[in-house]
Amino acid sequence: MKGSCLCGAVTYEVTPFDMKIGHCSCRTCRKAHAAPFAATARVPRDKFRFVSGEDKLRSFESSPGKLRRFCSSCGSHVLAERPADPHIILRVATLDDDPGSQPLIHIWKSHEVPWCKYEGNIKDFAEWPPGR
Repeated sequence: MKGSCLCGAVTYEVTPFDMKIGHCSCRTCRKAHAAPFAATARVPRDKFRFVSGEDKLRSFESSPGKLRRFCSSCGSHVLAERPADPHIILRVATLDDDPGSQPLIHIWKSHEVPWCKYEGNIKDFAEWPPGR
């Protein structure tokens, strides 16, 4: 599977494996992604490699020992890591390919924002609404 940041400067490959995806609604994930939750997956380091742009990555230590790594050109948050861990925490939304799995867990629901509604009377459109 291939993945990239928004501007395409950072690209990576993930060797296919049984990717277990989870959603995290913790305050730091919400702030880092400017979104109500982040879709993540633990990827063993030997299944992940940068193809280009690793030198474009910058880091922010959001909690002791945890580095959030993002593209210095476009700001896309690509992964998080604790360097001693045997895995990285991939930001699944940066994948260019379908991982072939669905989320299995949603953590930090206690931090979930009340304005984010997933079902009900929300109008949805495949792309822009008519007349836009």
